[in-house]
Amino acid sequence: MMLLVQIPKLPLAKWINDLVDWLTQFSGFFNSVTNFFQAIINAFQWVFDLLPVWLFIIIILAITYWEKRHTKKWGLLSFELIGLLLIWNLGFWHDMTETLTLVLTSTLIALIIGVPLGIWMAKKATVQAIVNPILDFMQTMPAFVYLIPAVAFFGIGMVPGVLSSVIFATPPTVRMTNLGIRQVPTDLIEAADAYGTNAWQKLIKVELPLARPTIMAGINQSLMLALSMVVIASMIGALGLGTQVYFAVGRNDAGAGFAAGLAVVILAIILDRITQSLTQDKHSS
Repeated sequence: MMLLVQIPKLPLAKWINDLVDWLTQFSGFFNSVTNFFQAIINAFQWVFDLLPVWLFIIIILAITYWEKRHTKKWGLLSFELIGLLLIWNLGFWHDMTETLTLVLTSTLIALIIGVPLGIWMAKKATVQAIVNPILDFMQTMPAFVYLIPAVAFFGIGMVPGVLSSVIFATPPTVRMTNLGIRQVPTDLIEAADAYGTNAWQKLIKVELPLARPTIMAGINQSLMLALSMVVIASMIGALGLGTQVYFAVGRNDAGAGFAAGLAVVILAIILDRITQSLTQDKHSS
């Protein structure tokens, strides 16, 4: 009889736990990161709390009108007005601003990390070969897994929610920035070289302006992915509409869950259309 060889099981879970335990020793670093993230969160929330509802709605409508000035999408303006008034009427206004704070903070940090990294990938094939598998890992790993180390390093609250959202939402910005820079026509690069521009001038004046529509498309995707993390992040104490959905699930309250989910949908459509209009206007110009 053929003997089956017993292959020892790799203690992968133990290795990961040991790594997390070792990293928690650097509490000073994680406290600094927490303070940095919390400062951005507090700044956004302070602005949203300062604005009265009517002024916030007017600002959103004005931004949309300006971005859609060539097409005059009155239907979108009407949807934004009715949708925001509905969120206010349902009593979800403060939850909506907290969700918007989480999404904008996550997207801002993803932008700060993603655009320079994408440019670096476009310039260096070695960097692209190293970073691409990491981006694949970040995008395919279940989002719930990010919550475990986030809580271990940063506790509960908005900061670990933002961190997990950043990890989940950064890859599209990196990939689209890389793609946009690589798609710049070579004849324009050669023309810039002929005029004696250095690498920095070529990047700022030629490559980034031409790649802007593609980069904005990546930012739009990152924004939507960050918003998709709202309910998941509520499991570790992130406030906002996701908390209302999470509580409704716990109470088996379909009505409350649908109402909070509808508010998330309205916010998602508004953010998506505004960022899409930015992409389209830049592309058309």
